[in-house]
Amino acid sequence: MSAPPPSRRAALLTLGCARNEVDSEELAGRLADGGWEVSDAGDGADVIVVNTCGFVESAKKDSVDALLEAAETGAKVVAVGCMAQRYGAELAESLPEAAAVLGFDHYPNLGARLDDVVAGRQIASHQPTDRRTLLPISPVQRPQSDLAVPGHGWGPRVLRKRLDDAPVAALKIASGCDRRCSFCAIPSFRGAFVSRPPAEITAEAEWLASQGVRELFLVSENSTSYGKDLGREHGGPDALERLLPQLAAIAGIDRVRVSYLQPAETRPGLLRAIASTEGVADYFDMSFQHASSTVLRRMRRFGGTESFLALVDQIRAYAPDAGIRSNVIVGFPGETEAELAELEHFLTEARLDVVGVFGYSDEDGTEAENLPGKLDPAEVAERVTRVSGLVEQLTSQRAEDRVGDEVLVLVERVGADDGWDCAGRAAHQGPEVDGECLLTGDGYEVGDLVRGKVVGAEGVDLVVEPVELVAPVEIVEPVEAAGRESAPR
Repeated sequence: MSAPPPSRRAALLTLGCARNEVDSEELAGRLADGGWEVSDAGDGADVIVVNTCGFVESAKKDSVDALLEAAETGAKVVAVGCMAQRYGAELAESLPEAAAVLGFDHYPNLGARLDDVVAGRQIASHQPTDRRTLLPISPVQRPQSDLAVPGHGWGPRVLRKRLDDAPVAALKIASGCDRRCSFCAIPSFRGAFVSRPPAEITAEAEWLASQGVRELFLVSENSTSYGKDLGREHGGPDALERLLPQLAAIAGIDRVRVSYLQPAETRPGLLRAIASTEGVADYFDMSFQHASSTVLRRMRRFGGTESFLALVDQIRAYAPDAGIRSNVIVGFPGETEAELAELEHFLTEARLDVVGVFGYSDEDGTEAENLPGKLDPAEVAERVTRVSGLVEQLTSQRAEDRVGDEVLVLVERVGADDGWDCAGRAAHQGPEVDGECLLTGDGYEVGDLVRGKVVGAEGVDLVVEPVELVAPVEIVEPVEAAGRESAPR
């Protein structure tokens, strides 16, 4: 009598940003393709793969806590993702609860590595390297590299498995970054900037549409650099402008949203493309980080209050109702009271829809770690509170200005216990961080597209009275991915 086949059940737990969510679904697709049963729930799993975040200190702590909690289930635990890539063997030594710490180079063969983990075979921990040095300096030579980059080089197949049934999905258009911001360590472990070919992106977008996705959330470390490494035929400074209409034209896709635009690289043509292309959200995720030109120079960035306000004015000239969001860092080394006041002035004048306020903290291996003029942590915290209070007032006012507007809401949750039966997002609201639309009606389902009128505001959230339900486009052509076929909807 033959022995029963070994159990191969894996759970994927994701921390961090939307780029990590895409990476987790790629890993799920690769595992499913190799015969593993994959879910996002740890119950009954033989191995729990924790896709860690290594961006800031709080994210690292959350990742370690998640690894320890996963180990308490009795399953084998494997660390992947940014923190594992960034610290590798150092993380493995300090966290013996993890059966393995794997880097990006392990992703193509993750199924085999999990087989090793289940069998008790030792796997050498990832050894970190500055990934910027592993690709050619010249961007046009990068497509020829065989370096393993998450989300790249799939070929004709879509190596992805959805881990939820949300009507919005992140779609990676590029990885890495060539900028040298003094506070950021991401390029050192994510590597130099690499674009995905348009055909690969559109193939994945079509597959996502076949899975019930109605909104594509385009993600990268720097979307304004897209195409600079793709050569004359597919690349160039207008590559993203040419890609957007292709994605918006895919049957079943109602909305395409672009994230993470660098102000210094944002060209008028891209602003026009986002504002004028049917099916592309009037949404501008601008990475300002500060408004004082002197602080920005210390950050190794460009611009200042005058140029940033001009950019905001240009956006609103193209799309008066556009959503504009940003993140800012306060308490950067050497930040004076006058520089902080200039940031407050910019925020007051710009009237952004959403602003994330972060206090500066040192990051390992960054230039800013060694800058003079460090502020006391208590002073940094006070400045975060001060600017956050201003932002709360300004963004609430901005939301109130939208009362009376017509919006198109993608329903993302129903039956919540917060007093609202149904909620979703309008074009000016990005996933998870930009507020939502609270619908006064009920009877809608997740994935519905509802046209409505804004009748009130609660902070950055809008209260919307439904007017009509927008019918979806049926997808009829099957698209294969990771051993799965699509179904009509």
